[in-house]
Amino acid sequence: MSTAYFTHADCRRHDMGRGHPECPARLDAIEDHFLATGLADVLARHDDAPVARPEDLAHAHSSNYLSELDEIFRRVAESGELKSVDPDTAACPHTRQAALRAAGAAVTATDLVLDGRAENAFCAIRPPGHHATRDAAMGFCFYNNVAIAARHALDVRGLQRVAIVDFDVHHGNGTEDIIAGDERVLMVSIFQDQLYPFTGNEPKAGNMLNVPVPAYTKGAEIREIVEQRWLPLLEQFRPQMIFVSAGFDAHRDDDLGRLGLVEADYEWITRRLVDVARRHAQGRIVSCLEGGYNLDALARSAAAHVRVLAGL
Repeated sequence: MSTAYFTHADCRRHDMGRGHPECPARLDAIEDHFLATGLADVLARHDDAPVARPEDLAHAHSSNYLSELDEIFRRVAESGELKSVDPDTAACPHTRQAALRAAGAAVTATDLVLDGRAENAFCAIRPPGHHATRDAAMGFCFYNNVAIAARHALDVRGLQRVAIVDFDVHHGNGTEDIIAGDERVLMVSIFQDQLYPFTGNEPKAGNMLNVPVPAYTKGAEIREIVEQRWLPLLEQFRPQMIFVSAGFDAHRDDDLGRLGLVEADYEWITRRLVDVARRHAQGRIVSCLEGGYNLDALARSAAAHVRVLAGL
């Protein structure tokens, strides 16, 4: 069974300005590394991710928010200039199409895996999604790709239980906001404490396990958290599919955080998730890129993650 690799050229056209860490070069770095190491040759490529449909977006976002965001995108397209939606996040004339492709990739990957045409999938997409709440864009995010895909699996494809795993250095506050109280979803996460968006210490509902860790926490401590806290809950929940918010900015070389993970840690975490998926979910995993801003560390870490998904 193959690992599907989803991306789209439109995702490179979203540009929030010179010097912004969430830049098009992130996808180039991943692509170049996959090609140089031969990893690209073993993946089932899908370079034509469709745009998400309005009904897809509505699984995670309010109609008022979607209308407001469309109006922002319309004004940006008319002016041709960047427009800030929060201090860290801006829309350019290509952002709407990039964001729709990113969400569409996550939904299409979900369908592909559920239809048995791939065992799992990795979506190299941007803008990322896990900070986008039901009603707001923030933290480089416009649509919450993972939440949209997870709700698609539940509401459209009829699954009863899915898990969301988030190992980005920043708390996935948007995903939490959207799925809090939905007992069909279990969310487990680690993130650096007292770091943007300064949330997560008090979970919003009982269907999530947030584990804030202090700055400079290294891989051994993170592995212990996964082993002792994540895995027992995942085993008890028995998810029928696992969605991963794959942020690689907890790497020790990434300046947007202060955690100490390395490629071997991402490989180890992914192996544990693959084990759970094979026991309970027929191996079904859809992973979506979130953070990761040191280009070399991002490329190496994404490769370590995807090699495990591909069984290499």
